[in-house]
Amino acid sequence: MARAIWSGAINFGLVTVPVELYSATEDHTVHFRQFERGTSDRIRYKRVNERTGEEVAYEDIVKGYDLGDGDYVLVEQEELDQIAPGRSRSIDIESFVDLGEIDPLYFQKSYWLAPTKEEFGRAYGLLMQAMAETNKAGIARFVMRGKEHIAAVRAGDGVLVLDTLLFAEDVRNPAKELKKLPEKAEPRGRELEMAVALVDSMADDWRPDDYHDQYNERVLKLIDDKKAGRTVTVEDEPGEPTKVVDLFEALSRSVERRKGAGGKSEKAASGAPKKSRKAAEPDLSELSKAELDKMARELDIKGRSKLNRAELEKAIREARPASSRKRAS
Repeated sequence: MARAIWSGAINFGLVTVPVELYSATEDHTVHFRQFERGTSDRIRYKRVNERTGEEVAYEDIVKGYDLGDGDYVLVEQEELDQIAPGRSRSIDIESFVDLGEIDPLYFQKSYWLAPTKEEFGRAYGLLMQAMAETNKAGIARFVMRGKEHIAAVRAGDGVLVLDTLLFAEDVRNPAKELKKLPEKAEPRGRELEMAVALVDSMADDWRPDDYHDQYNERVLKLIDDKKAGRTVTVEDEPGEPTKVVDLFEALSRSVERRKGAGGKSEKAASGAPKKSRKAAEPDLSELSKAELDKMARELDIKGRSKLNRAELEKAIREARPASSRKRAS
């Protein structure tokens, strides 16, 4: 069971609700140690004085702010502690904003908020229900681990969620950072219509359980294959970029392919009601890996997340009913 990493209270108006903060996410990345190639010797890092080459104890290290031209201002940790925000125990909601107005770029890390005691559940639930019905998020400030945060408090699935946000000064301006912003090009002919039709045909409900870290799974498979002495499977190379002159043709073929795969594009592309007919089985060789993944999920193919494109296509051919295979051939 998770342990609270912070405790305090939410303040909104004259209402105070004691709460505890819990991490809502965790890191599942595969981590490696470092070794010298050809040996079993671990690589470790030391804090070394670059002039003497001697290791320096942690307590003898001070921080330095670079002024440029080799000049630094040295600062002791005690001096930083003296000016750090106090050990605040409150999440002070300053305003409520429409949740949709917050650019996802500003979201940093998510936490759960829970009432510290059952007796505070009524006020807690009232705040959560009010934000759910209005689709508002409470913008708040609070201090955690000696650092001030700005946060959005919102209604989650039966629990309040606190998302720490980036400050405005943390977000870069693309006009200043990119060499050149993409020019706004006017679509030619029916390009926009076909692009909208393709987007509509690929529209789906958000189901987070359908998405897994496939790269992480391939890393684990790589480790397992190497441990067992098996040949490592190489993934397909990315596709070639679409040429401008072929853009409409590529969009049109994409929409047609979605029709064959049972997509929703026919009505969107033509504006006419979709005729009642049995969709033709798609040519698996023309489908993308994402589309093959979706078909494998619908066919409930086990271990699909670890298969490459060729293996997925083979598994789908074998899993499809005999009548479907006959029509496709």
